[in-house]
Amino acid sequence: MNTSRYSENQLSLALALGAAVWGLYWIPLRTIEGVGISGSWSVVFFNACPLIVLLPLLPFNFKKVKGVLMPTLLASCLVGIAFTLYSNGLVETTVVRATLLYYLTPVWSTIIGVLWLSERLTKARVIAIVVAFIGLYLLLADGAASQQPFNRGDLYSLLSGIFWAFGIAVLNRWSNIPILPLTAFIFLCTTALSAFFAGVIVADVQPAFDMLKEAFPTALIWSVVIILPGFIVIFKVSQILFPGRVGILTMSEVVVAIISASLLLPNEKMALLQWVGAAAIVAAGLVEVLFGFSRSKKEA
Repeated sequence: MNTSRYSENQLSLALALGAAVWGLYWIPLRTIEGVGISGSWSVVFFNACPLIVLLPLLPFNFKKVKGVLMPTLLASCLVGIAFTLYSNGLVETTVVRATLLYYLTPVWSTIIGVLWLSERLTKARVIAIVVAFIGLYLLLADGAASQQPFNRGDLYSLLSGIFWAFGIAVLNRWSNIPILPLTAFIFLCTTALSAFFAGVIVADVQPAFDMLKEAFPTALIWSVVIILPGFIVIFKVSQILFPGRVGILTMSEVVVAIISASLLLPNEKMALLQWVGAAAIVAAGLVEVLFGFSRSKKEA
C-alpha cells in the first residue's frame, strides 16, 4: 500500500473505515463460542486462522525487517497483548462496555504522542477528545450497560487500550516497519498469548476437534477475508498519522460495535441518550479530521 500519493484526510478516511470493520469483531467470537468453544479459546482459534495465509509469506518478507527487528517485535508484543485483552474483554463483559472502556485509548495516545513524538496538542484535538468522551459518558449513562459493576472483562478492556496506545506509538516512531512481517508477528503473538491466557490464566477446557471443525469456516472467512484487510490498513496508516488522531479516528469502531450489538443482542439495546452519545463520537472524528490537522511524517 503506497500511502505517499494520498492526502492526510484520505488516509484518515481509510483508517476510520478500517476501524469500523473491527466493530464487527465480536460477531465471529460469539458465533464460535456458540458451537461450544469457550470464549477464551475462541480468541485463540480466531487469531490463529490468518496465520494460514501469513506464515507462508513470511520467509519471503523477513529480510525487510532487517534493521528494525526489535521495534517490530516490540510493536507486535504490545499489540498482541492489547488484542488478547480486548478479545477476552468482549467475551467476558458486554460488547458495549468492552468497546467503550477500550476507547479511552485517545487519552493514552495523545499523552504518548505529546510526550514522546512531539505531537502538537491543538485546540481542535482537545475539543475532539472532550466531545468524544462526552459521547462515551452518554453511552454509559443509560441502559443495561450502566447497571453492572466493574468486572474482570471491563479490566481487560481498559488495559487493552493502554497497550494498544503504546503499540501505535512504536509504529509511528519506527514508520519503516514493514507491514506484512509486522502483521504476521502480531497474529503469532496474539495466538500465543491468547493460548497462554486460555490454558493457564483462565484454565478453560480445550475444545474438541469436532467443535473446531464446525467453527472453522466462520473463523476463516471472518478473520482472513473481513478482518485482516482492515487490520493492514489500520497499521499502515498508523505509521503516518500521529497517535492522537489515530486514537480518535478509530472510534468509528465504537459506533459500529454499539449499533450492531444493539440490533443483534437483545440484552444490549440502546436508549435514546446512548444514541446521542454515539453521534457525539462521530462528531468528534469529524472535528479531528477537518480541524485537527497535524503534519504527517512525510510532510514534516
